[in-house]
Amino acid sequence: MRNLMLLACCLVAALTCRAQQVVVVKKNDAQSLLDAVAQANKVNADKQAETFYILIPDGFYDLGETVLTKITGHHIALIGQSMRGTVIQNKPDVKKEGISKTAIFQNRGTGNYFQDLTLKNALDYYGAGAAGRAVTLQDKGDRTVCNRVCLLSYQDTYFSDNDLSQFYFQDSEIHGTVDFICGDGDVWFERCRIVTEPRTANGVGGRNVIAAPKTSKTPWGYIFNRCTIENVVSNFEYARGWNGTPHCIMLYTTLLTPERLNPTRFDYRGMRTVENDFKEYGTMDAQGRDITPATNVVTFEMKDEKNSVETILTKKEAKRYKVKKVFTTWNPQKVIRQREGEAKKLLKRLQ
Repeated sequence: MRNLMLLACCLVAALTCRAQQVVVVKKNDAQSLLDAVAQANKVNADKQAETFYILIPDGFYDLGETVLTKITGHHIALIGQSMRGTVIQNKPDVKKEGISKTAIFQNRGTGNYFQDLTLKNALDYYGAGAAGRAVTLQDKGDRTVCNRVCLLSYQDTYFSDNDLSQFYFQDSEIHGTVDFICGDGDVWFERCRIVTEPRTANGVGGRNVIAAPKTSKTPWGYIFNRCTIENVVSNFEYARGWNGTPHCIMLYTTLLTPERLNPTRFDYRGMRTVENDFKEYGTMDAQGRDITPATNVVTFEMKDEKNSVETILTKKEAKRYKVKKVFTTWNPQKVIRQREGEAKKLLKRLQ
């Protein structure tokens, strides 16, 4: 009888505990990648599922005009072999451009993880006309982590599309021209490289805006900590307000071309709001010298509305921005340590 009870307990444990699953994508095979995502969505439909690892060898994964490949499962880890070597690309029809129409991946899951890969949206930006909105990652999920991920596009490159979300980027790279980091939620960017691309095909003129947050339902918004801004040609500004009460905080930013940052530093022309929480502290040049202005009062304007704001934080104010204060019930840095450790062992399968 005792043995039967023990057997029954073991059977229940086996049924309720899902084993870790691993799929290795075929090199340079886009369909194999799509099949792996579909499998992960099915297996990890439950938010309590164990991590499902998708290992992607260095190679080029051409999705053609395929857009909005949905990641609906939870705790799915897409692990490339290297950030530069593992490239996933789509090229939407320019007639179908749009912020909610063009993304390579549309994430809808919780706790999903991207590491060591490049997502490139190759929509013909310069041939698109008035707008060339081409998203790499449209994130409608929550608690997504991007670790050593490169996002390549021009307009609306990264779209945090969940107004109650928490997202985290570390040691990643994001390229674009206008509003190329945009959306909602609390998003922390740690040691990321932000690269502004030319606004025009011939590289002459134009103005870049890095971020367009519309954060209102979360308290922190966009926080860039110890990031580097590389400006290719056009002058640029840190951010402009999209809607609501947007937050954008630039901490200890390194500007490789500080002379290209427009005098107001933030765009004073609001799209749909003059309210904002736009601040900076500890800005440095390429030699590590502090070049933060003592004061920078910006009057944000929209039609007949005006709002004057001091955009330079005090040292005391800057100290309140810490990862553990922004994410009180989630530790994305711990997630990275765990996923990196497991991925290192699993990636031996690709060698």
